[in-house]
Amino acid sequence: MMRNDINIHLPSQKAHRHLARIVFVSFLLVFILARVLVFLIMSRRVPDLFIYLRGTHIHHLNFGIFLLAAVGAYLLFRRPLGLRAEVAAAVYGMGMALTFDEFGMWLHLGGSYWQRASWDAIIVISSIFAIIGFAPSFKRFRVTHWIVAGAITIAVVIFFFLFFGTFK
Repeated sequence: MMRNDINIHLPSQKAHRHLARIVFVSFLLVFILARVLVFLIMSRRVPDLFIYLRGTHIHHLNFGIFLLAAVGAYLLFRRPLGLRAEVAAAVYGMGMALTFDEFGMWLHLGGSYWQRASWDAIIVISSIFAIIGFAPSFKRFRVTHWIVAGAITIAVVIFFFLFFGTFK
């Protein structure tokens, strides 16, 4: 039951779009950094930076899950504004990138890091973040915006058909 005496100040739509752009940029940068590091480690151009705990490799999706849990709790209990909200948005994007970079491993535990489902998930998630951060409001949509939105919707539907096809 909602209490009417709780006064929650929500940022403006402009502030929401700014935060969405921070999420998008941090998501892309951390995803790219994670992939480049894995490429460099696997090609032996940099030392093995993987973390092991008693012989078990700790995948970076675990760090992403911890970041998402921490940011979720922080946003729920502190409701930050300004710079603190921007930092929370950046950490959220980082956590999403680390987690979804290994999305294929969610489906096929013990499977390869290089699964197609991980790439597909990154493309879908980054597209959603880009739309939230850069698309105009529905009131300002023009024909070209609807065409792009339709193409992205078709891509998301195809992703889910391929996603559910992996369970066969």
